[in-house]
Amino acid sequence: MNNIACFPGKYIQGSGTILNLEHLINRFGHKAIILASPSARKFLPESFFHSPLSQQFVVETFGGECSELALSDFMNRIRIEKADVVIGMGGGKTIDTAKIAADRIGLPVIIVPTIASTDAPCSGCAVTYTTEGAFEKVHYQRLNPSVVLVDMDIIAKAPVRFLVAGIGDALATWFEARSCTANAAQNECGGFSTLAGQNLAQLCYDVLLKYGVQAKVDNEANLISPALSYITEANILLSGIGFESGGIASAHAIHNGFTALPETHAYYHGEKVAFGLQAGLQLINASEEEIREVVAFCHSVGLPIRLADIGIDEVSRGKLMIVARKSTEEGSTIHHEGNDITAEKVYDAIMKADVYGRQFAASKD
Repeated sequence: MNNIACFPGKYIQGSGTILNLEHLINRFGHKAIILASPSARKFLPESFFHSPLSQQFVVETFGGECSELALSDFMNRIRIEKADVVIGMGGGKTIDTAKIAADRIGLPVIIVPTIASTDAPCSGCAVTYTTEGAFEKVHYQRLNPSVVLVDMDIIAKAPVRFLVAGIGDALATWFEARSCTANAAQNECGGFSTLAGQNLAQLCYDVLLKYGVQAKVDNEANLISPALSYITEANILLSGIGFESGGIASAHAIHNGFTALPETHAYYHGEKVAFGLQAGLQLINASEEEIREVVAFCHSVGLPIRLADIGIDEVSRGKLMIVARKSTEEGSTIHHEGNDITAEKVYDAIMKADVYGRQFAASKD
């Protein structure tokens, strides 16, 4: 198997970068269809609707779930509009819907994240869910997005919970990439990790620890600061390349397991991944120093450290075994941690993480 790394065609981050859309549409085609979440539509500059560009795009509102039904509807709309460029504008599920639809039709896709909540913008893979919101399948695109356009004016105005969720998603990147390398497991590009993938994953973790708390403070003040810019890059670019080129393991698998419980659906992807990471560290018997560093950091930025923090107030073996079994299904990335991972071991790891988190929280009260 080859060493493979995947990257977006171009990554652009800064203040006012949304104004580059007109040039990018003209560069890649003649008519764009913009799939935008309801909250993202307002970030399209008013001038776009009163200029020649207004004839070059149409806006479709995202329905809220990246499901096969939503994909079918959006692909039909692309064909009706005769669009030759797809733009995904919003959060993770909006972006994934745009990526999958563009890949299936064979069109270039430009991604404009309006929140720094996931590493989906840069990757060439995407996840579908059932219409009820449970994890269904990972889909791999032929190419990564042609352009990822990150406007810091937009990111700075987003609710801070989105940024923190993105930190939670990015936090797992280094640990999962490390596991994949240690166990000779395949990355999300279909090969073994490169030095670039490994080092960007570790850089992602270092940046989060150094700037995460300050970035949260600056985001709360809607301030475009160096810390917020660094964390935005870590959440979107470093984590995006790091998870795809480094590989994923237990944190994301346990997240997928949690989606089987309806009470977790109100919590964001990165929030569940953060707790999945803590359970994953228990699963592999990580050092006390490492576990404490991760839990302390999560506590400092407001990420979940207890099951109750992701909506599971009533803890039962039956309920958590549903999570554990889904996490350990055949083909699950949790097996990148080794060949002897069982549902029982995952259940124990989740319980240990919850106990550790409750004890840590109590020590800070």
